[in-house]
Amino acid sequence: MRIRCKPWARPELEQSHFFMAAPKEKRGHWAEEFGNGKPIWLELGCGKGGFASQAVVHWQDVNFIAVDIKNEMLVLAKRKIEAALKEHDLTDEQVRVMIFNISHIEEAFAPEDRIDRIFINFCNPWPKGKHKKRRLTHPRQLEQYKPFLKGEIWFKTDDDGLFEETLEYLEETGFEVTYLTRDLHASGFAENLVTEHEQMFTEEGKPIKFLICRPKESN
Repeated sequence: MRIRCKPWARPELEQSHFFMAAPKEKRGHWAEEFGNGKPIWLELGCGKGGFASQAVVHWQDVNFIAVDIKNEMLVLAKRKIEAALKEHDLTDEQVRVMIFNISHIEEAFAPEDRIDRIFINFCNPWPKGKHKKRRLTHPRQLEQYKPFLKGEIWFKTDDDGLFEETLEYLEETGFEVTYLTRDLHASGFAENLVTEHEQMFTEEGKPIKFLICRPKESN
């Protein structure tokens, strides 16, 4: 689905205290950006912010960065995050949002940045063969994450093909799967945050697939 251009989106983002207008300039210096010594977690493809707005409330002992490629999506995520922070009387000091092409994520994060967790939630499955390299779990993406990932990837999808092929990608690139379920809501996994899309897929009868993995050399 194409997103209509919203000329007001970028100016609104630039008025936000936690919008990063030039993330490349922070490469290698994200710990200094937050300045609190807490772990840094990263959501790739945050969309409208359904997950991020819950995460910043649920996990208050970490720094959280939400990334998307579209101003029009990120501005909605920014609003949801702001509303969640206000509702729970929290500040935005440990939150950042940024526009970035995830295909080149290594240009924004260096090994020195030490990201402790990456979330990939319901990314585009790109089912056609010629498009699969665009997947956020494709080997060329996984190899980009490895230099700065010092912890885990949490991956969640409703798409069977994407999930099964991701398992192959992980094996190919030297990741170890430490948790796996093909029916998350029946698994008893306690730390799941349910988003609107996730609820919709569940109501349609689609089991949610979920895994946690980490680079083998980080053990």
